[in-house]
This record gives sequence, structure tokens and C-alpha cells, in this order.
Amino acid sequence: MTDDTSFPPENNFPAGYQPAKLWEWKQGNGGRFANINRPISGPTHDKDLQVGKHPLQLYSLATPNGVKVTVMLEELLAAGHKGAEYDAWLVNIGEGNQFGSGFVDVNPNSKIPAMVDHSTPEPTRLFESGSILLYLAEKFGAFLPKEHHARTEALNWLFWQMGSGPFLGGGFGHFYAYAPMKIEYAIDRFAMEVKRQLDVLDKNLAKNEYMAGAEYSIADMAIWPWYGTLMQGNVYNDAATYLDTGIYTNLKRWTDQIAARPAVKRGRMVNRAFGDPSEQLHERHDASDFELRTQDKLDAQKEGKA
Repeated sequence: MTDDTSFPPENNFPAGYQPAKLWEWKQGNGGRFANINRPISGPTHDKDLQVGKHPLQLYSLATPNGVKVTVMLEELLAAGHKGAEYDAWLVNIGEGNQFGSGFVDVNPNSKIPAMVDHSTPEPTRLFESGSILLYLAEKFGAFLPKEHHARTEALNWLFWQMGSGPFLGGGFGHFYAYAPMKIEYAIDRFAMEVKRQLDVLDKNLAKNEYMAGAEYSIADMAIWPWYGTLMQGNVYNDAATYLDTGIYTNLKRWTDQIAARPAVKRGRMVNRAFGDPSEQLHERHDASDFELRTQDKLDAQKEGKA
């Protein structure tokens, strides 16, 4: 049993805070994104999902978890897998699109990305980014080694990311960048864990070109959008400086190597609705969209018609 005298309320933050016997939901008390957080599941409104011309229908946003899947799809197409053509529909989580009834039917957890494969006898629903990566790798026989030990190593790192990512995003990222107050204990706790994770990755990449060895795989596609983007200084304000990411030289080499891949550059653009308009492709229905329908071009067309 915990000795409560070891944690006097006056030392808590805020001072005097003690957990109630029964938790109650305080709406609006969650910092950024508080408007979409709630303690229950299920839809908030009726809305059918749009369906395009391709068998693979993706419903997503270019967060790290969303980028994993669009990079995989673009890599498959670059490798010649024509069956990987897809429609990508923007799900604006800030506006609560993920709580539409059609989306919840595909992913009852109301998180992006979600996908439906219409090429199967009955449409196959897919949710959780790691599950989607594994499904696509097996469907197309690509980016997952066939040899037993190499395959297992790739899956080791895929599931490492799925388990570790929440400490980076929901833990460190939330308390460092998004929480309504700066809490030293929380930031220090999660910063320490993220530093440990970066060290794990750096040491592995000192011995291997890619995460699972000599072969580029879905393990790299899962890890890069989270940890590569952090290494580049593109998330959580100045987190790269705060975490001194420059000391992880092997991880930096890998980050730059993955970032230079044309399919990765394209995958980062799909369902992006923030940042440089020339790098935003809100929806993707054809390979030509990268040249014709980035947001800067669409904005220019609107201005020309005004």
C-alpha cells in the first residue's frame, strides 16, 4: 500500500491536487485536441464514406501513423505493383470526421488510418497502421522478407514501433507541446524514455543499413514517420534541439536515407492538410495528382477564376 504521507498534496501539481475516488470527465481540460477527446466510443453523426475507382480505399490524415500507409502504397506502386493503386480520402480529425458512422464502421476505435480492400469477395476492413502495413506486405509479397529470421526481425521492429510510439506522441509530444500547462515531471519522464528509444534505434542502425538488416521493409516505413520526422525537427516545436537528436549519428544517416526516397516524398504529401501548400495533396486518386492537384495549384486555380 502506498504511504500517502510520502506525497503531500502541497507538493502536487497543481498544489493541493489529489485524485478523486471516482474519475469524472472534465470537458475542455485536455489542451490541444481536447475537443475531439472523449471517454466513450462510437459515432457522433451519420456520414457515409466516399468510395473511389480503385479497390484500395484509404481514409486518413498525414500524421505519422497515416504517413506509414501512404508511403507503403507509394513504394508498392514504385516497385511495379499496379494493384496497389488507391484512393486516399482526407479525414480531418480536428473537425471530428473520424466519428462519422461510415468511418466508425471501418474502425470502431475512430483513429486514422483506416482502409477498405474491395478486391476481396467481401470488402475487407483494416485499421491500425501496423496491421495495414502487414496486410499490404503479405497481399503483394513485398517489403517483408520471406526468410524466417529476417521476416521475424522485421516484425520485431514493426511491433516495437507500435508499442513505443505512444510514449513519443501521446507522452512526450503531448506534455512538451500540446498540454495546457508545462509539468516538469511529465516532460522529464517522457523525454527520458524517448531518449532511450532513440539510443535503441541508433545502436541498431550502427550494425544495420535498415532497421531489420540489409533490406528496406515495413519496419522502416513504420518507424521513420515518427522518429525520422523527430530527427528532422519537424514535430513538437523545437523538440529536436531539446532532445539533442544530433548525437544519434546512425539514426540521422538512416533518417536522411529514407527521406530521400521518391516514394517517401510522395507518401508524405498524401492527405496532408497543413504546412507548405505545395506539399499538400488533400486527396489522392491518381498518380498525376502529385503534379496537378497539390493545394498550391488548386488555390491558384481558384484565384484565377475569382
